[in-house]
Amino acid sequence: MVWSALDRRRAYDQLSYWFLVVLRYYVALVALLYGTIKLFGQQMIFPSLSQLVTPLGDLLPMRFSWLFIGYSGPYQFFSGAVEVLAGVLLLWRRTATLGAFVAASVFLNVMMMNLCYDIPVKLFSIHLFVFSNLLLLGDARRLLDFFVFNRPTQPKRTYAFTSRRARIGWLVLKAGFVLFFGLLPLYRSYQYSQPEPVAGKKPPKPKLKAGFYEVADFRVPPAFPDSLRWQNVVFEEQTTGSIQTADTLFRQRYRRGYFSYDLDSARHTIAFRKFADDSLALFTLHIDRPDTNRLLLRGLFRGDSLTVALRRTNRHFQLAERQFHWLSEANR
Repeated sequence: MVWSALDRRRAYDQLSYWFLVVLRYYVALVALLYGTIKLFGQQMIFPSLSQLVTPLGDLLPMRFSWLFIGYSGPYQFFSGAVEVLAGVLLLWRRTATLGAFVAASVFLNVMMMNLCYDIPVKLFSIHLFVFSNLLLLGDARRLLDFFVFNRPTQPKRTYAFTSRRARIGWLVLKAGFVLFFGLLPLYRSYQYSQPEPVAGKKPPKPKLKAGFYEVADFRVPPAFPDSLRWQNVVFEEQTTGSIQTADTLFRQRYRRGYFSYDLDSARHTIAFRKFADDSLALFTLHIDRPDTNRLLLRGLFRGDSLTVALRRTNRHFQLAERQFHWLSEANR
């Protein structure tokens, strides 16, 4: 700003042009990277069973918005497709203005969601929205003539390479950009979304039957604090789960304690861990399975004896049904 004020009589047309080119490729890079992971539903995922049993009022605004987008795969795909479209259009000068329009619209929506739902990347989304509008400022006069004043527009001024070597070098750089920030992330996201081949697949870990388990019996010494009692337990499809308890021994999130577990079928034990890659278990309990819907856990917990009887129930969640109606006569 100081330089511009001191040297305001000189016009740096070529420097301004290349600054906008670099800015255009940066916005395209971000749009391609974020759009690609949304195409395969990898940024926001469908609510887990633990999240479904969490009361709505306990969720923070960011998690609420995350689950809103993750609930609908088609909507997330649409959001990613528009971001990818903006990135692709920004890669070519002929479509750069249209790409800046699409990018400004996309990042305006992202910016408002981040601001209104207290999502952490507020400044980053504001920058992207401002950058997209800076790209449009280069065509401000032409856009005003076309959209507002109903006047013919002049062709946009561009810089062409005078030497053949410079043109080839630019094409190589552009091809490398498309490969590393467009096609490669697309391939990696697709590969990540596919199931692992059987030949290289590790043997699956033993796990418990996923579902919602009521605590039918919870036996502890009388001095055991009521706030640490287990109200219900959820075992997910993977070797993870959560407990409705205020016990900070677990990873606390929305009044539930999250954990990872290792099941030893030979020794009939289950080891609870705070994180899946922890080397030491928080505690280990003996496990009995009288039938497919009941579990009995016994052992030492926080230095006291613990006995927990769990019963699996068919908890029904309408949100998990993914209902769709062409015509809805009333709000449900």
